[in-house]
Amino acid sequence: MGYIDNIISIIEKKDAGQVEFLQAAKEVLDSLRIIVDQDSTYEKAGLLERLIEPERAVVFRVPWVDDSGKTQVNRGFRVQFNSAIGPYKGGLRFHPSVNLSIIKFLGFEQIFKNSLTGMPIGGGKGGSDFDPKGKSDNEVMHFCQSFITELYRHIGPDTDVPAGDIGVGGREIGFMYGQYKRLVNKFEGVLTGKGIGWGGSLARTEATGYGLVYIIDEYLKSKKDGFKGKKVAISGSGNVAIFAAEKASSLGAVIISMTDSNGFIYDKDGINLDTIKEIKLIKRERLSKYAEVHKSSVYTDAEKGRVWDIPCDIALPCATQNELLLDDAKKLAANGCRVVGEGANMPTSLDATEYLIGNSVAFFPGKAANAGGVATSALEMCQNSARLSWSFEEVDQKLKNIMTGIFNNIDNAAKEYGKPGNFVLGANIAGFKKVAKAMLDQGVI
Repeated sequence: MGYIDNIISIIEKKDAGQVEFLQAAKEVLDSLRIIVDQDSTYEKAGLLERLIEPERAVVFRVPWVDDSGKTQVNRGFRVQFNSAIGPYKGGLRFHPSVNLSIIKFLGFEQIFKNSLTGMPIGGGKGGSDFDPKGKSDNEVMHFCQSFITELYRHIGPDTDVPAGDIGVGGREIGFMYGQYKRLVNKFEGVLTGKGIGWGGSLARTEATGYGLVYIIDEYLKSKKDGFKGKKVAISGSGNVAIFAAEKASSLGAVIISMTDSNGFIYDKDGINLDTIKEIKLIKRERLSKYAEVHKSSVYTDAEKGRVWDIPCDIALPCATQNELLLDDAKKLAANGCRVVGEGANMPTSLDATEYLIGNSVAFFPGKAANAGGVATSALEMCQNSARLSWSFEEVDQKLKNIMTGIFNNIDNAAKEYGKPGNFVLGANIAGFKKVAKAMLDQGVI
């Protein structure tokens, strides 16, 4: 049994039942065969055994009191996966689906994503099975204060710098930062995604969506092409989806679809983003409201159709993990889609990913394509450390430069190892090599 196969066997036994983590780990490990098999240094140093095991995983209870005076208890997590190139960095997710497997998968992916940014940040992730939907501001505050009362002892500006993720926006970051500041008696850059005016960075809200478009635009430029006139299908209608749509539209693309958990809208003439922002970001209503305003659009219930059934040139899955499956990939390829870029974390199943790559669809994995969010979080850390505040244009230009660099790195790595155009392999290898060198340089720790 080869080294990679042995490692996969180990995690299948040790982490049996952790479906999401196993999926993410196998995808990375399989693509590393081409580099690991050529160099016995990794096996001699037990590097992969160390890479797949978090440096620290904290699980804790989060008691809080709801508006009726009843005590509720949720479970909190923080997985600090790898700090070889810098302090742990990764978001906090508040959603009922959160469990150790999901947090480990996200933290493992974060190692390589953070490495690709070129910034000195390691990989981590955290969250809770708490659902902020339907909760009052007071209940969310009570939960966040209880959550950070335990987590604060495990984080810090030079140790672990969490950010937001699904269910954690400016409100939640504010409540957690306020409690952290109260506990440590310091105003420091320990959480990113903070409010503008108290340590936050301009362009952070837009960063993941903008970055997704920047990396694909760089690919299109390499093919003497661009977004102009391209029909773009997008899943999701949160920040990532909305700002990916905004940037793609500014480059001349036609956004034909967006989704929420109930269904999707289709507008062949292009979706009106002002309406989408009002519905989703301000009123927080269901996407079906869009069709009531724009009669040219068609709304389809999730049980009656898939957004990936719509013919498009570029598909951007920006909702959640495993939302684009094998049948969806086949439909996209058959309908002429030539580029798929992951705005969410692992939204494409392994077999769908393999199908797309095998059928000449340029596929950009989330660890590269959605790295703009964490890259801008790292830029927020820089601003906090220097007590500076950069303009939107400055941050946006730095973000664009980072995403251009990521494309070039993964493109070059894929070519170097004889798989030109395979950006999954390129991203995994480019991200791995930097982390592996740091781990080897620092000895067995």
